[in-house]
Amino acid sequence: MIRALKTVIARCWPVLHLRTILLATLLFVAALPGFGAIFLRVYENALVRRTEAELVAQGAALAAAAAVIGKGIPLPATPPPVPDRYHDRMTEVDLRSSPILPPRPQAAATGLRPDPAALALAWRMMPAFQETKVTTLASILMLDRQGILLNGREAGGSLAALPEIHAALAGTPMTVLRANDGHAPQHALDWLSRAVDIRLHYARPIVIDGKVVGVLLVSRSPRALFLGVYEDRGKIALGVIAIFAMLLVLSAVLSRAIVRPIEGLSRATRELTSGRRVAARQPTLQVVEIRALYEDFEQMADAIEKRSRYLRDFASSVSHEFKTPLAGISGAIELLQDHGADMASAERERFLGNMAADARRLARLVGRLMDLARADVLVGQPDAATQPHAIIRAVADALSDDHFTIDVRLPDTRPTASIDGNALEAALTTVVENARQAGAERLDIRLSADKDLLHVDLADDGPGITEADRSRIFAPFFTSKRQHGGTGLGLPIARSLLQAYNGELELLPSARGAHFRITCLALSVEQA
Repeated sequence: MIRALKTVIARCWPVLHLRTILLATLLFVAALPGFGAIFLRVYENALVRRTEAELVAQGAALAAAAAVIGKGIPLPATPPPVPDRYHDRMTEVDLRSSPILPPRPQAAATGLRPDPAALALAWRMMPAFQETKVTTLASILMLDRQGILLNGREAGGSLAALPEIHAALAGTPMTVLRANDGHAPQHALDWLSRAVDIRLHYARPIVIDGKVVGVLLVSRSPRALFLGVYEDRGKIALGVIAIFAMLLVLSAVLSRAIVRPIEGLSRATRELTSGRRVAARQPTLQVVEIRALYEDFEQMADAIEKRSRYLRDFASSVSHEFKTPLAGISGAIELLQDHGADMASAERERFLGNMAADARRLARLVGRLMDLARADVLVGQPDAATQPHAIIRAVADALSDDHFTIDVRLPDTRPTASIDGNALEAALTTVVENARQAGAERLDIRLSADKDLLHVDLADDGPGITEADRSRIFAPFFTSKRQHGGTGLGLPIARSLLQAYNGELELLPSARGAHFRITCLALSVEQA
């Protein structure tokens, strides 16, 4: 199922520019607060709590005024003492968790008579109620300690059964959310607001001398979401402008730091593909990953250029090496075809011998070319390990004779090298064979350790290598023993084998003879 879904997405997903994706991502992130304000009701919930705080303040003020009037306290000669601490009342309602109760029911008929003292207090507070109602648009009802309404169209009826009234009569203020049955939709987008059809009811006890003598019931619809947005339109517009300005700045920075460098790298890659090397221009705004990508591209371009040059030189050398024996074979065949019947037997044998020698040389070249190709593409095993002691002694025993002495000096320790044994043996054999073919009579082999490296030094007493030839000694097909069957591929093969295991074969300066050094990584050292 997941694979099918991925297939559908891949088929329908449009191929976009990186600039478009970055801009769309930034716009989406910038719009998240707005979506949260509308769909998560963050802003609307703040409006509802603000309405509750206003109702609490009105109720507290009116209840305190009623308590003062009901108690008949004269104006004091000195102001009352300031309390030590003020207590901030936390809001109770939350659109996400508070239940929305049904609309407030009609006041129930009751045979009880209202408390005369509470009724007189209500009439004395009526001007304050009316003035507050005109200003705040809140409904203000007063009830006596029995829960009987003292003002309004339902005066004389009882609301004692309501939970907020019951709590207030017990001395605890309470706020509830109730559905507003009188709401009529006014806007097409009213469905976005959950608070558009609710009403807050806040009941607060009127306490005189520590006793609840009545209750104030203050109710009001919360401020409309879109009205609040309209009133804060200046701040919202300023925020939107600031966000878009920041988006433009971020888009420009991302474009110069990411998009343009990638486009430049793409152009340089296309040029490199067509055979033209164009240096990729480093971006003005540096990014670590982009800079590393540019450095990797330069390394890749250098490697491709080096490989291309190597292949051109290799093809030219192969052509030259094959041309000489092929020309000899072709000429001999042509002579034999034209004059074979007139040639003496010895002369014919000489031509056939030359053809056979050239054929053997071609066979050797093909074989060594196959070895070089395998060495060039060889990937060394990371867990390869061998002990050079045994390999060095085996090579020395196999290639030394009465006319060629090999002196081996090994340390008391037995280090382990990070290289395949066959590769190390092939490299050692190549260097030793070159020394013997060059006319050396003695070869010294020394094994030493230097921190994490092992060095095998091979120094002979032969004629040495001229300064003109030292720079070309590892070039394919370079040899000074061509007349003796040399192909000039032995040292390049040995070097490639060592490099496959992070090793190296190098020619060191020497006052006499040739001095080669084989270097490879050391894994461990054991006592002999």
